[in-house]
Amino acid sequence: MCLAIPGKILEIKKNDETVFLIGKVTFSGVTKNINLSLVPEAKIGDHVLVHVGVAVSIIDEEEAEKTLNFLQGTGDLDELFDDLISDKKP
Repeated sequence: MCLAIPGKILEIKKNDETVFLIGKVTFSGVTKNINLSLVPEAKIGDHVLVHVGVAVSIIDEEEAEKTLNFLQGTGDLDELFDDLISDKKP
């Protein structure tokens, strides 16, 4: 199953090209560099849905919390975080 995981943007690396726009995103304490090129309007502090290392949309904080709570309730959250940490691809 492929899922998008909500995370919060902590930093956006300065770059003139939006094709390779990269940001540091935290996922409940796990921080990864994420491609933000599909959401060039994203700002530090925004919540984004991330799939396979790419932010695919901006969501509000309430939606991010609901999604994390749902994933935690299904028992899939730990496995998804393990995949994030090890950079495994689905």
